[in-house]
Amino acid sequence: MSIARARHIFACTLLVLGSAPAIRAHTEWVNLLPRLHAGQTLCYHVTYHSDKQVQADSPAVSASQPSDAKIEVHALLRIEVLSVQPHGKAFAVHARARFQVLSSDSTSKNPGLELPSPQIQREDPDDKSVEFTLFPDGHVDDVKGLDTLFPEQQQAWQEWLSRFSVGVALPAPRLKIAQKWKSEVPEASPSAIAGLRWTRESTYVRNEPCRTVNMTVQGELVPSDAEPDTCAVILTTATLKQRSAPQSATPEAFKVRELRTAGSAHGKNRVITYISLTTGLLVRATEEANQDMDVTVAKADGSNRVHYNVSAKSNSEVVLVSEIPLTHP
Repeated sequence: MSIARARHIFACTLLVLGSAPAIRAHTEWVNLLPRLHAGQTLCYHVTYHSDKQVQADSPAVSASQPSDAKIEVHALLRIEVLSVQPHGKAFAVHARARFQVLSSDSTSKNPGLELPSPQIQREDPDDKSVEFTLFPDGHVDDVKGLDTLFPEQQQAWQEWLSRFSVGVALPAPRLKIAQKWKSEVPEASPSAIAGLRWTRESTYVRNEPCRTVNMTVQGELVPSDAEPDTCAVILTTATLKQRSAPQSATPEAFKVRELRTAGSAHGKNRVITYISLTTGLLVRATEEANQDMDVTVAKADGSNRVHYNVSAKSNSEVVLVSEIPLTHP
């Protein structure tokens, strides 16, 4: 064997050996289920912003001016794990959620509709909470106390739950980079269009350094001093699909009120989720959402028709807070 050929083989061998860790890292299976136990307490900072525009008109009334509604919510949510019970091959989590701080601002450009002035650091004097059980497939049951919360609290809790349940409702306890999966769930919010469902496509994209945040006395979020963790980055794209025919899209809640609806709705959400490889906990998640609805609502005999054109955009962020000040920010 010539010296040149020997050197070539040696160099190729080093290249293969050098790339082996990268190959193993890409194909390594990891456990992303959250490691939770009774008595554990988690704090999450939730930010939610929405901007909705509604245009309404009817044969009897000329088209009205578009009405705008904007909501801005910042909340510190404390989660207490009450129990963790086996459920099939995974577990069900029974927990309690409390709001330590809530800052909200709602505005509207709709003439004749007056909203209350912005509420800053709005705290519940009765210390109300919501208890719930989160199951492995991501659905929630045994919800108690949600209807007693402020609307802003309900929205913040829903945002946290949607992001946190991503790690609970994984297709398998162990995943690897580049793995993909799909799921489908019905639209949870009340709607004038029947048969709306979200089709979700998720991909375990890569691993990235990540860390929790601390909250200062002034209420600012700053990076934690703890050693950086490694997070699995999961990208989820959700598409709103309509199973009902546009000409006959009346939900049951409208039928019992002797109303009928016709129209269509569509939307698309993009969520990026960071899950700790060490603890399986949600460290950070962001969502951007766009939804549109074009619907006509009328009495069962076709009279009193009103046409609505709704366009809504929102974005939210949920971040794990490792330290909070002793006094409320």
